[in-house]
Amino acid sequence: MEEKYSQQSKHDFRNAVVELSNHLQNMFSSRYKKFDEFFKELLENAEKSLNDMFVRTYGRLYMQNSELFKDLFVELKRYYVGGNVNLEEMLNEFWARLLERMFRLVNPQYHFTDEYLECVSKYTEQLKPFGDVPRKLKLQVTRAFVAARTFAQGLAVARDVVSKVSVVNPTPQGTRALLKMMYCPHCRGLVSVKPCYNYCFNVMRGCLANQGDLDAEWNIFMDSMLLVAERLEGPFNIESVMDPIDVKISDAIMNMQENSMQVSQKVFQGCGQPKTLAQGRTARSVSEGGFTARFRPYNPEERPTTAAGTSLDRLVTDVKEKLKQAKKFWSSLPGNICNDEKMSVGTVNENECWNGSAKSRYDFAVTGNGLASQVNNPEVEVDITKPDMVIRRQIMALRVMTNKLKNAYSGNDVDFIDISEESSGEESGSGCELQQCSPEFEFNATEVTGSSNKSDKTVNTSAAATRSGLSQAALLLSLLFLAMQRQWR
Repeated sequence: MEEKYSQQSKHDFRNAVVELSNHLQNMFSSRYKKFDEFFKELLENAEKSLNDMFVRTYGRLYMQNSELFKDLFVELKRYYVGGNVNLEEMLNEFWARLLERMFRLVNPQYHFTDEYLECVSKYTEQLKPFGDVPRKLKLQVTRAFVAARTFAQGLAVARDVVSKVSVVNPTPQGTRALLKMMYCPHCRGLVSVKPCYNYCFNVMRGCLANQGDLDAEWNIFMDSMLLVAERLEGPFNIESVMDPIDVKISDAIMNMQENSMQVSQKVFQGCGQPKTLAQGRTARSVSEGGFTARFRPYNPEERPTTAAGTSLDRLVTDVKEKLKQAKKFWSSLPGNICNDEKMSVGTVNENECWNGSAKSRYDFAVTGNGLASQVNNPEVEVDITKPDMVIRRQIMALRVMTNKLKNAYSGNDVDFIDISEESSGEESGSGCELQQCSPEFEFNATEVTGSSNKSDKTVNTSAAATRSGLSQAALLLSLLFLAMQRQWR
């Protein structure tokens, strides 16, 4: 009979944790899906808009060179989904290739070898044939895409952390405490008497000690997500960058066309005078390659429907409220469980509740949050020298993601880290022998193209060094990870 009630108590406890966590996990999952759908559709619409406009404006001339623009969007999409793309180098390459194509078109009477065109591309920065558009667009695209990609990944990381941490497996000591709290009143004939609120609080604090340690890093992560969300609403708004990108590129092309004579003369001075084509070929090139079209942008009512049927501002406003609500979730979890009428009597009838031994008032003080605070827990015996390594890995995942968010907030490109390959079958909540727990934090990292903030490293080192309750081996693991992280960045 005791084994039956023991299993039932664990089942009730797990269900209570999962029920509360599922709401949070579903929130992050749905918001990630919405943002991801929005960003991808935004790119699709921007590419379609550019293609439609350029076909209307430049006709066959554009169609003969359309792969250049298709490649631009292929690389932007590849960057967003996690590809190892250096945005700055990719955009520089786009403008260099466009200059080569344009240079041929505005000088159809000359023959240009590949070597000559390479020389032409070297003058892109010096001559600024496209005006200031490439510089401004590079800054806008880099900041917007870094922020968008990092924010979307942050939502995915939050979803995955909740999923892993909410799968709890109480220790034998925790199981005994749950059994005593939830089913021992039945043995005394007190079937209708529910546990005292503070009694339930202590049991939950003991059983969720490791989850409590997640709270500090989780709150810092939530604050970092909120900061990047503000950037998405303001200067790093990817919608305001991508929606008019066709107009910006066309402005650059028009600028090159209007200044083609001055640009060509300077190129000829630097790269040498090119060979003139035969008269017949020259005439044919001019008739086939005349570049006199003027760009005619869409009227506002003609523009494609906004991606995903919404706007970035609406998405960000919604998710900001949810991020604020998600703060302190893990430290509030024990109290939220005990607020359920199935788990305790609540804060009323404090003298008419089960205190662990009788129907009477519960006199012990409530212990603090986290593993180290459980050393004095009167209800659950907790070994504070054996932290749950599943949760420690999630703390590390949050710390890595927070650093990425800080970089994205500053407009710096960051490496894309995929932690989704971690085993989804791990259970948390039990603690384990360090020899039996895998200390590795596995993920795939692409090349780091931005610089890290020195103060971020200092904060992380301090946080790792002061975290209480870690065993010596776990502390060494944290320091080793931070050292490797500096090397990667």
